[in-house]
Amino acid sequence: MPGTGLWRTKSIEQSISDTDEPETKLRRNLSAWDLTVFGVAVVIGAGIFTLTARTAGDFAGPSVSVAFVIAAIACALAALCYAEFASTVPVAGSAYTFSYATFGEFMAWIIGWDLILELAVGAAAVAKGWSSYLQTVLDYIFGKGTKTSIDLGGGFGIDWGAFIVVAALVTLLVLGTKLSSRFSMVITGIKVAVVLFVVILGFFYIKSSNYTPFVPEGKPAGSGSSGVDQSLFSLLAGGGSSSFGIFGLLAGASIVFFAFIGFDIVATTAEETRNPQKAVPRGIFGSLAIVTVLYVAVSLVVVGMVPYTDLSTSAGDGSHKTLATAFSANGVDWAANVISVGALAGLTTVVMVLMLGQVRIIFAMSRDGLMPRSLAKTSDRGTPKRATLVVGALVAAGATFFPADKLEEMVNVGTLFAFILVSAGVLVLRKSRPDLPRAFRVPGVWVIAPLAILACLWLMLNLTVLTWLRFVAWMVIGVVIYFAYSRRHSLLGKRQSGVDQGGTVSEPAPPVAD
Repeated sequence: MPGTGLWRTKSIEQSISDTDEPETKLRRNLSAWDLTVFGVAVVIGAGIFTLTARTAGDFAGPSVSVAFVIAAIACALAALCYAEFASTVPVAGSAYTFSYATFGEFMAWIIGWDLILELAVGAAAVAKGWSSYLQTVLDYIFGKGTKTSIDLGGGFGIDWGAFIVVAALVTLLVLGTKLSSRFSMVITGIKVAVVLFVVILGFFYIKSSNYTPFVPEGKPAGSGSSGVDQSLFSLLAGGGSSSFGIFGLLAGASIVFFAFIGFDIVATTAEETRNPQKAVPRGIFGSLAIVTVLYVAVSLVVVGMVPYTDLSTSAGDGSHKTLATAFSANGVDWAANVISVGALAGLTTVVMVLMLGQVRIIFAMSRDGLMPRSLAKTSDRGTPKRATLVVGALVAAGATFFPADKLEEMVNVGTLFAFILVSAGVLVLRKSRPDLPRAFRVPGVWVIAPLAILACLWLMLNLTVLTWLRFVAWMVIGVVIYFAYSRRHSLLGKRQSGVDQGGTVSEPAPPVAD
């Protein structure tokens, strides 16, 4: 019955109508260019400055560029589906809002909970990376020995560098989305310039011998390794490990997928965009096209500069290798310092836009009553101030006090799951609401959307078993919270049962699909 089922859906019309509520109204002042800047700002960051070298050294070897192409194809297929949804339902919340309109409230909660994992963990992980690069820059300025963390003993510590960047960016987000976009534009310009610098200067240090073998022979599992540390696909297929060989290349594609996370955040700002039907698709495709070209170029240059074995985690002191490693190995230390400064700038906007997306997800869920409604209230600047402060506190705590190991893969599994639901949702909405005006339509949707689903599922299978176990545990926690709180406080459920937000009986709302 309406109001009692887990699969009650929120109509597109109701979602759009809710955007006009005075207390939760966002300010529309973003353009297609602003959205492209946000997309490039978040995508060019941790992936290009840290993951490129590490993935080449530990998983794919010189074929890391192919891994980027595979990940980009999966993203492009999903991007088409995101663009159609965002142009049809220009409401904050991205995949959460889209799922509410197609699969119902329970699945919407699941995907919202999933996105909280993706964005909060991602922001904390990148903030930790930012702190590491800050330490490198401070070493360059003040000499060796500068630390951005305080060791408390017993494996615990305080990362004050990560805390500073999160606190500063939360302040910026509270002041306004347009101001945040202008800040992103300046910083993004700096880091794109650094990336081009890497490609141009690195080209002169390329040795063709470093590209052989392009796909290194797969390594057998080490005597001390565990099955949970290899990809699920290699385990099911009987592979010894997911280091190099075809299993390594596929695992590398699943890992560098982290580098592309960001274009979906463009969809979370649809409600704050002027002419979102046209601006959102342009922002999604524009940012994805720019970063794909840059990623492939950088990956080809880096593995051409040094043997891939020099980029492995076990090489040298056992630390993760970065772009700066390749230049230092060629005696170009000054260039390594320039890259560190660029990475510091680059990671700044990544943290900011990840938190921006996280805030908009919580804002949308709170407006629907699935989280406390007070978090959906907007300030006089048209920003969800309370939600921003809550997200900032959570990210700051995670980045300041907890280690960042394995966080990239946790972000990937959550994002891929969201992409699968969005791609399937486009098909559902084509069937259930063919009458809706669509400013952008996926060409050959009955081919493209299934391909997007299969590509994302394939990448998920190439993540580690341990990542899957953590993901399932997080989902179980989300299910418990839904039944303990969200289902009883759902605004849609109250509307369907004739009860208003204050708990009194009201006039029945228009019928909503169950």
